[in-house]
Amino acid sequence: MHYILRIIYIVITYLLVPVVLLHLLWKGFGNPAYWQRIGERFGFYALDAGTDVIWLHAVSVGEVQAAAPLIRQLLERYPQHTLLVTTTTPTGSDRLRALFGNRVAHCYAPLDIGFAVKSFFRRFRPRAAIIMETELWPNLFRQCGDRKVPLILASARLSPRSINRYRALVSLFKDTLSHGVVIAAQTPADADRFLSLGVAPERTHVTGNIKFDFELPAGITEQGAELRSECGADRPVWIAASTHAGEEEVALAAHRRVRERFADALLVLVPRHPERFDGIANLISNRDFGFVRRSHGAPCDAECAVLLGDTMGELMLFYAAADVAFVGGSIAKIGGHNLLEPAALKLPFITGPHTFNAVDIAALFQENGIAPVVHNAEELAAEVVTLFENPPERARRGALAKELIDDSGGALARLLRLLEPLLAG
Repeated sequence: MHYILRIIYIVITYLLVPVVLLHLLWKGFGNPAYWQRIGERFGFYALDAGTDVIWLHAVSVGEVQAAAPLIRQLLERYPQHTLLVTTTTPTGSDRLRALFGNRVAHCYAPLDIGFAVKSFFRRFRPRAAIIMETELWPNLFRQCGDRKVPLILASARLSPRSINRYRALVSLFKDTLSHGVVIAAQTPADADRFLSLGVAPERTHVTGNIKFDFELPAGITEQGAELRSECGADRPVWIAASTHAGEEEVALAAHRRVRERFADALLVLVPRHPERFDGIANLISNRDFGFVRRSHGAPCDAECAVLLGDTMGELMLFYAAADVAFVGGSIAKIGGHNLLEPAALKLPFITGPHTFNAVDIAALFQENGIAPVVHNAEELAAEVVTLFENPPERARRGALAKELIDDSGGALARLLRLLEPLLAG
């Protein structure tokens, strides 16, 4: 049965190659970066990373940001090795380069197609593989097992929604799970789910979520204050961050209600994906809001009701300039984006009901009464107005959020202790 499943999986991955190419072509119309270096996704690499490669994979912007403290520690502790960081998205690639420049080697991760994965391993010969959060790929795992490459899932999580899907695939890499992989799980519940897939108990550890070891960019508070002064230091400002389809409409409808109470309020609207920037600009215009696009460099004066954050790598700057944040991907059924980013800046935040990508983080804040959940524009506007009207409450929520982050840290140190014997020698 195992052999038959593996053959079926191999056939399906090859049949999907034209579909993947069409998908990349389609994505490229919104973001031409998807048309670049397509060969890397199929195992064709011009990069020469040298020898003694430690490989770390972070899918996109969020994972790169979460991995940044780990990357810094690996660079400091293992200077004799080349650190190769792969991403899946161009935005993740751009963020990596913005943070580390040429200090790390970078390419796109191979698709989980047999020849592409084998080509990747032949080219770079990693001595260890570190996968951020949860990316379970049968061919990749099998190659790690066959080549005896230590495989570590860092800040690993398995949601109740995904466990059944992975259980259906587990026979394809069962040997690697039971003998070769090391799990550094975010929570005991995540660890239990990995154990149910057959991971060896002695290789399953609860280290916590390294996102709690979040490091603020240097000077970000001062930079935020400067942006705030450019937009009008005395006007109330809120941000709708990392929004997805449907959430911009909710944010704009909420903003209209907010401006009924605070006529000079400014909304900083930051869509998650750059290929949607032009469409969102048209949406704002059609809603008859005065707005400017950050990428155009025009001043955000008193007539500007919305600042469209259509640049990459400036989300923390926008957070630092705001009084209140709504964190997107949570009214849309995406699973929610990083609540720790505004919390680290002591910025009070609001979220939607769909936070399954980081259930433990959302629960921590909600249990302490500082992460109100909204479902629509009316509720969102009411929360924003309440916080605008009550500066002491904003300060209380922000300070408590930062305190909770500080109290929950230490996952990075525990992960590094786990990695040390695997990377030694």
